[in-house]
Amino acid sequence: MEDHEKWMHKAMQYAQEALCRGEVPVGCILVYQNHQELATGGNVVNETRNATGHAEMVALQRVMTWCDEQGRDHGDVFRDVVLYVTVEPCIMCAAALRQVGIPLVVFGCNNERFGGCGSILNIASDGLTSLGPGYDIIRGVLAEEAVLLLKQFYKGENPHAPQDKRKIKPASS
Repeated sequence: MEDHEKWMHKAMQYAQEALCRGEVPVGCILVYQNHQELATGGNVVNETRNATGHAEMVALQRVMTWCDEQGRDHGDVFRDVVLYVTVEPCIMCAAALRQVGIPLVVFGCNNERFGGCGSILNIASDGLTSLGPGYDIIRGVLAEEAVLLLKQFYKGENPHAPQDKRKIKPASS
């Protein structure tokens, strides 16, 4: 568990960076063969105006680029990778993780609205073999810290939201 916390602390740094950029504070790190930081990611949805810019998708793309540059097979590399992510992967990301063959996902807090690792659907281990092999999950590592970052983001207004969709917050007395 000590290693899981070490890597999750690093993922929290990427979540904090995402928060500073006005993104939903989710960060992740892909660790290769239990010791090498292979790729990292933080949400870039608002920055890129691309709904697929989730931290996990950013990191997966970086691994694929690294594999291409190194002449490595994506599947071989992904089979030796552990994903550490601050928030439970959404359904889209959970399916992508399964398709690339990651064997273990360690996450902080549950994603009660969009979670794909048990909160809404369990993409990680359901019977959809067409997605590829299932993967193991370890949940709750630094969950409180992850929730605090999310609360920090959601107490503010999203400056990237269209003007007519922005929340009008009542003035506090």
